[in-house]
Parts: sequence; structure tokens; C-alpha cells
Amino acid sequence: MKKSIHRFAAGLAAAIGIFAPPAGATNSNAEVIVEWNQLLQANMPSTAGLLTPRYFAMLHIAMFDAANAIEREYTPYHARLLAHPAASTEAAAAQAGHDVLVALIPTPEARAAFDAALQARLAGIQPWRAAAGSAVGHQAASDIIGWRAHDGSGAPNPVFTLPTFPGLWQPTSAQGAQFVLFGEVTPFALLTPTQYLPDPPPTLTSERYTRDFDEVKTLGSATSTVRTAEQTQTARLFASVGNSTIHFAMWNIVARDVARRAHWSLVDTARLFALMNASMHDGLQSSHTSKFVYGLWRPVTAIRRADEDMNSATVADAGWTPLLTTPPYPSHSSNQTCVGVSSARALARAFGRDDVPYSVTWTGTGGNADVTRQYTSFSELAQQQARSRVYGGIHFDFELEASSESCTKVADWVADTKARPLRTAWPH
Repeated sequence: MKKSIHRFAAGLAAAIGIFAPPAGATNSNAEVIVEWNQLLQANMPSTAGLLTPRYFAMLHIAMFDAANAIEREYTPYHARLLAHPAASTEAAAAQAGHDVLVALIPTPEARAAFDAALQARLAGIQPWRAAAGSAVGHQAASDIIGWRAHDGSGAPNPVFTLPTFPGLWQPTSAQGAQFVLFGEVTPFALLTPTQYLPDPPPTLTSERYTRDFDEVKTLGSATSTVRTAEQTQTARLFASVGNSTIHFAMWNIVARDVARRAHWSLVDTARLFALMNASMHDGLQSSHTSKFVYGLWRPVTAIRRADEDMNSATVADAGWTPLLTTPPYPSHSSNQTCVGVSSARALARAFGRDDVPYSVTWTGTGGNADVTRQYTSFSELAQQQARSRVYGGIHFDFELEASSESCTKVADWVADTKARPLRTAWPH
């Protein structure tokens, strides 16, 4: 896994050098992008689950296409629109954000918050420019809502079972497998959900499986005596245990903070959020699809049934329990890793570098204090997010490596094919 992260960071220089806007560039009020991102975070349905990135991607692609239709800095992400060049980019983005969120979250309370935010934003813009911008925003939102109306995200969850053979996933709770058909949802950028399918797991009798089996058995146990206090905290932070900071929102907060500090323009900020959230969605979909392709058992099942795996080097422990609650779907590969790596790579591609400093704060709940950590690169946070699953006892290290390789490619595909610069070099 460490080798994969190092390759991830080392490959950035050749891949991303010419596409980052210069720090200090600004031509509009980019806070409108952040405002609607935060409105979504505040009103996200608690039942969204793995579909959470779909909300973020729809919101930010619509806002980008609306703003870019006026600014004409990049190729459209999806909606090809005509706009008066004097129309308000701010109004266009705000209207697009409003319309998408009203469609996605139609509760009266949320609608009132969205309406109020839109009116407050438009009130500060010259009326005719606001009206022209709003018209563009309406069109962008309508395009994205129509595009995703039949994307498969609303399909009911079917029953998923596998034979009880060694190595195959078995339910770890009465809940059964969840989000079984996530792999059938239309991607936001990939040609198919299996375009960058993670590599398969090693065989149960292999040296790699044995090594990673022993590692998660030792480090990930609820009663581990070798896991450090920092590693325990890492596992719990990224699993939102004792805090309210969900990892999907966490990466959007990182994007907010680094974009603000760079003083990027509205359209550049909109593009950053669109590419990152599309990468996050398609990366997560890639890893989750692989779970139902390979059907690998979870560490808790593997350790308790190690006497059945035909590997004399693995030792069963019938009472072994992981630190974290095991998620309700097969193991290979790691969703958390793909969320982190795809987001980190998307941010690095947009900035033209990986070594951007920032901090992350997890907001404590239930009497737990806030936790703030400092980071020197996007990939550093992604690596912690990945390793948290071994510390938590719910993934093998080979799964992190497979996800890292796959989701680096996902984010590169998004950056290489969507919202491309219309000029070859940035003016000085």
C-alpha cells in the first residue's frame, strides 16, 4: 500500500503540470460555490449512504456548467449552453445549485433554506445581469437533472447471497448486503463502472494473503495490544466514530479551504469541486463494484474460519472481533481507499501539485473533543484514510493497494476527459 501511495505522489509532476490556475487569480465571487456545497452538507439526507457523492457531483457539475457557459474557460462537463457574456456568473451558479438541490432534497425545510439562500445571493446583483445568469442556471440544472433522472440510483436493493465456501463473503449482521446494484448506476465520467476494475485479491494460500491476514488480525482486533493510540484514533476518525465528520464531506471541506487560500475565480473553483466529486463518485463505484465481482470474505469471517482456508500458516480465532463494525457488503476492494485516493488525485491534478498544506478538523460528538490534524499533501490524508481500515480490522492491506491503483486511474480519466482548458497556457 505504501508503495502505491508513493507512486501516486511521484507520478503527479508529469501528469498535471500545466493545468493549475495561478494563485491569486480572481474574477468573480467564488464563495457562491462554497455556499451551496455547505447547504448540501447541512441538508444531506441521512439515508444517502454510498449515493452521497451523487448529490455532490450533480450539484457541482451543474454549477460549473452554468458558470462556464458565461466565462468560456473550459469545455463543458455535460451541459452545452449559450449565454450572454454579461450575464452574472454568480447568479448562474447560484440558480443552478438551487434548482439541483430542490430536485434532490424536496423537503419543506430544505426548500425554505435553498430559496432564502438564492434570494440573498441574487439581491446583491444588478437585476438584468441576475436575470440573465439565472436563466443559464435554470438550463444547466435542468440538463443535469434530466441526465441523471434514470441513472439507476433508485433501483431497489436485491438480496445477495454466496455459497458458504472458504473465501466467499458471508453476512456479518442481519442487515445483509447493501447497495448491491451501485455498480449498475451510470458513472459521471467513466465509460463503464468496471473501466478501472481493481485487481483481484491474492489466493488464500499465497504469501501476500498470509502476511496481510496476520497484520489485520493483530492490528485490527478490538482488543489489540500492538495498535497504537494514534492508530486507534485514525480508525475511528475516518469511520465517524465519536465525530460527525463524514469522509465525503471531509474532502469537500479540504477543497473549500485550499481553494479559498488560493483565491481562485468562481469558474475555477466550480471546476475543482465538479472534478473532485465526479472522481469521488466514480472511484467509489469502481471499488464497490469490485466487491460484488470478487465476493471476498471480510477479515472477521476469514479469521474465525481460518481453519477452512487450506492455508496452514493462518490460525483461526473463533472469538476474534474487529475494532470497527464491519460494513454490510463484501470486502475486496476498499471503498474508503478509493474515496481518499480519487479525491486526493483530483485535487492534485487541479492544483498541479500534491504537496499542498492544509488541516482537517473532525467535530466531536457525544462528549468527544474535536480533533485537528495537519497535512502536507493530499496523498498523505488519502493514505491515512486507507490505512484506517486495517487499523479498524475491516480490510486487508492488499485491498488498499488494489483500490489505490484503480482510483488513481479513475481521477486521471476524469481530469483528462472533462472540463478541459480552452487555452493551452495560463496568462501571467
